[in-house]
Amino acid sequence: MRHPFIATVGIVALAGVFVGAQAKYKVARTAWGDPDISGNYTNKYEQGTPFERPAELEGKTIDQIAPAELKTILQARQKNAIDRAPFLGGDPEGRIGGPAEFRDINEITKGNSAWFVVDPPEGHIPPQAPGAAARIRALPRNGSSFSNGPFNSINDFSLYDRCITRGFPGSMLPAIYGDSYQIVQGQGWVGIRYEMIHETRVIPLDARPHASKNIHLEMGDARGRWDGDSLVVETTNFKARSAYRNADPDTLTLTERFTKTSPTRLDWRVTVDDPHTWTRPWAFAVPLTVNNDEPVYEYACHEGNYAVRNMLSATRAEDKAADSVAK
Repeated sequence: MRHPFIATVGIVALAGVFVGAQAKYKVARTAWGDPDISGNYTNKYEQGTPFERPAELEGKTIDQIAPAELKTILQARQKNAIDRAPFLGGDPEGRIGGPAEFRDINEITKGNSAWFVVDPPEGHIPPQAPGAAARIRALPRNGSSFSNGPFNSINDFSLYDRCITRGFPGSMLPAIYGDSYQIVQGQGWVGIRYEMIHETRVIPLDARPHASKNIHLEMGDARGRWDGDSLVVETTNFKARSAYRNADPDTLTLTERFTKTSPTRLDWRVTVDDPHTWTRPWAFAVPLTVNNDEPVYEYACHEGNYAVRNMLSATRAEDKAADSVAK
């Protein structure tokens, strides 16, 4: 963590069940009358939360996870995260695990979710649509600086490694650190800032149409509206290189629903709809907790960042050495 954390965590009656728990909380209003969902949020407590239902919980739906069971699950995840931390640097002996202060793994027991996928109810992403696998195999492959390469050009690194984007909704899913977000509201718009990687979405609420299909954006083109106390945001027009889970950028629609359920909690649900990639729409949900002690911090991703250059130069040195041996 960057600095000491003191925050109040919302408590839910049924652990992990927030998609249907739009309790009777009365949402405050802005000066112009919109529901007020502005504030500083985090989802760092969901570090280690499986995206899909884990094997040990097969046969259960998310509303069947009682608070006592979730507490036990979170304690086990916390222990596992701390036990694994020394090995995160890639050293099998655990000597270079990296600086612990930059990892949000120490407050997992404050989490609220058994897993993220809430639709289908069994907690698994639906099967791929016919032809999707072949389309995805044909996409350019990007590696990671945490892999063994090959590192022949910058295109062998992910957009994340290159400090370009984590895409959407990837930018609002828990990462190793930098799990802070800020929502700002104005008349006719809502803005969302993401700490990692320094993204900002400005979402108009004035019923304007989406941008031309010829325009593609890393975070997509968002349009919002109020449905009672909930903010509903529809996003289209993605770029192929950053489309979520290799979806078809021309047919992918992401629909978010932000609902304030207590003074300290905002529930975020995303429905993923792309008939060219999955056989049916599906949804995941992640709780956001108010955290004014860790607001969005400047994410100077390239400051002192020599990783990509050094890996490429090391590969060139290896190539040169191999050529010398061959001669």
